[in-house]
Amino acid sequence: MGDLHFDTKALHAGYDYAGDGGLFPPIHMGVAYPFDSGEAAQQICAGERPGYTYARTINPTNAVLEERLAALEGGEACLATASGLAAIFLTILGLLEEPGDEFVTSNRLYGNTRNQFEISLRLMGFEPHYVDRPEEMGAWAAQITPRTRFLFVETPSNPDLFVADVTGLARLARAHDLKLVVDSTLASPAVLRPLGLGADVVVHSTTKYLAGHSAALGGALIGRRDFVEPLRAGHHHYIGPTMSAFNAWLTLLGIETLAVRMPRLISSAQRVAEFLATDPRVLAVSFPGLPSHPQHAIAREQMGGGGTSLLSFEVQGGTQAAWRVLERLQVAVQATQLGSNQTVAVHPATTTHGSLPPDVRLSAGIPDGLIRYSVGLEDPDDLIADLDHALA
Repeated sequence: MGDLHFDTKALHAGYDYAGDGGLFPPIHMGVAYPFDSGEAAQQICAGERPGYTYARTINPTNAVLEERLAALEGGEACLATASGLAAIFLTILGLLEEPGDEFVTSNRLYGNTRNQFEISLRLMGFEPHYVDRPEEMGAWAAQITPRTRFLFVETPSNPDLFVADVTGLARLARAHDLKLVVDSTLASPAVLRPLGLGADVVVHSTTKYLAGHSAALGGALIGRRDFVEPLRAGHHHYIGPTMSAFNAWLTLLGIETLAVRMPRLISSAQRVAEFLATDPRVLAVSFPGLPSHPQHAIAREQMGGGGTSLLSFEVQGGTQAAWRVLERLQVAVQATQLGSNQTVAVHPATTTHGSLPPDVRLSAGIPDGLIRYSVGLEDPDDLIADLDHALA
């Protein structure tokens, strides 16, 4: 489906109407698949011929989702996982070779991604190095050692909306014979396709924009087939972080409307960000679609309009003031989700990033007065009125 437009791929890629039947892919809930013969069983289990064995590895519903996501991202293959963090973990296991290996990452990370790096991966003997000025290529280069195996960046980042120069990082990675991994959850392939900019692997929490409806937990990693399929047969097969077929089916439902939802979400977020940027009760607003954003030019170059549906803003008075604003919201819901059809707001310093030491949070652009605000499909006038009331 390489010649079709994005919107068309979102509806058709990966599904054979004639072969599978039905206008929409069915849910395959079976956990095992019978073989025609002993020889067929041997060949399918060895990967010498196509077929299904056990649902922990893959099932027909997940296969449709994987092929569709690979088509949308411009990758050769995809592996669907139980969560976005599972996708990150498997990707890293596929890139690190032995204890003592290192990787370089921006310090602008989702809180539990950093926890995975600091706790789980350190326990396994792997060493992350953090770039405190990720907008500077020299700061990345300074962290690379002979034990470095890859670069990892989240763009835009959660919740401060740092936007990475993916093309520049890909060039740096190639110069040092390294791989580049991009967490593109906050953009989605409707806005940013890192593989086309030189990245080697892109990961997603499909729970967010791809599913859209806050009802299906999942993750995915997309890249070259010779990277993805050994992961499926290896670490994924042994650890078992498999996306359920039902969640894959729900995610396919969400993807059908992705190309329609994202422009509406971004347009509304732009209006909300512009309102907050001119409000004297707000200390600062971070949104890549605003000309005041430090990486606005890069965001426009890589992401079209420059924005996504997520923004963050800071109020004076720290945690207590942020809590008061959140508790006064009547349209937006206070929850730890983002990228959903409903507008959702949360206080990162005490929730999503609450386990991080205060100095680490501050260095990552998360002061105590920061509110993360994910714009949904509500009328933007209602959202602005709701914020105006909450800030009063």
